[in-house]
Amino acid sequence: MRAIYLTGFMGAGKTTVGRRLGEVLGVPVIDTDTYIEQQTGKTIAQIFSEEGEETFRAYEREILRQLPTEHVIVTTGGGIVIQEENRQFMRAHGIVIYLHCELHELFRRLADDATRPLIMKNKQEQIKKLFEQRLPWYKEAHMTIDTTNRTVDDIVQSIVFMLKTPHF
Repeated sequence: MRAIYLTGFMGAGKTTVGRRLGEVLGVPVIDTDTYIEQQTGKTIAQIFSEEGEETFRAYEREILRQLPTEHVIVTTGGGIVIQEENRQFMRAHGIVIYLHCELHELFRRLADDATRPLIMKNKQEQIKKLFEQRLPWYKEAHMTIDTTNRTVDDIVQSIVFMLKTPHF
């Protein structure tokens, strides 16, 4: 099985869906943000504040290439798609699944989240701006699954069904 890369905006459900999908498919799940934190000994917020977003994006690029490309689910940070080389790498080495979530639901899910460095001020305005910037890149995925108002099991069932189709 080729690697499955879950992409999507922060709050779309990548980590939660990835964990459950890993259980169902019986494969390990690697979260790129968690992996970066383990490798650097810093939180994502610390990396952003101490080293800047550019350094964080370099870490993202590097670790993406270090991860296995078979029999694994990789849950990505929401901004991994902003670098074209990351999008090309994921498409070439696995199946990219964009977990879409409507803005109103993202606002709700992220309302009390203080862990995301890119949306600390003017939260809804920042979410909308980043979402709209990244949307064309997310849509380059092999498949799109809407997570808005759906249960994790329903989403996972949809992914498993789509993975069984002949072109995957």
